[in-house]
Amino acid sequence: MNAAFGPPSFPFTPEPNPCSGPAFSLVFKILGIVIVAACLGWAFAAWSSGQLARTAGPAAGSGLYWMLAALALMLYTLWCILTSRTTLDSTHITQSFVWEKKFELRDLAYAKLLRVPGLDWLIAPRLYCRTLLGKFAVFYAADPAMIVQFVRLRDELQAFRRQMR
Repeated sequence: MNAAFGPPSFPFTPEPNPCSGPAFSLVFKILGIVIVAACLGWAFAAWSSGQLARTAGPAAGSGLYWMLAALALMLYTLWCILTSRTTLDSTHITQSFVWEKKFELRDLAYAKLLRVPGLDWLIAPRLYCRTLLGKFAVFYAADPAMIVQFVRLRDELQAFRRQMR
């Protein structure tokens, strides 16, 4: 933002610049694989026993189509979980997922690190961010180096905004 029209921009440079890591933990990814594999196994068993094609008339076999649609969505979401990465550089914080989330650091108004103590290995810590215009997003990080940068970002942003009051 231009200083003449609003508060000054928040300056932040992560170390290293850029800092990048997986958004979700290995245990969470494995849990996702197990759940999707179990659903695929159940769907195959239901299909092979003929349970998905027992309806008669124009809707015959529609259960199979709904099952395939649900499995396709599950597989796509699993792929997104397996490949999702969070990147923090001196201008943006970005996370790839089903859609890419991207915030400009200069517009940050608030950041809070949310974590479940002792469960970082399963539930990835997340950074809740809000911009000066009220837009918000949540960025996940399973990499300890990224979490350290999230803590730095939160602390420096709080100090910067407190200084601007």
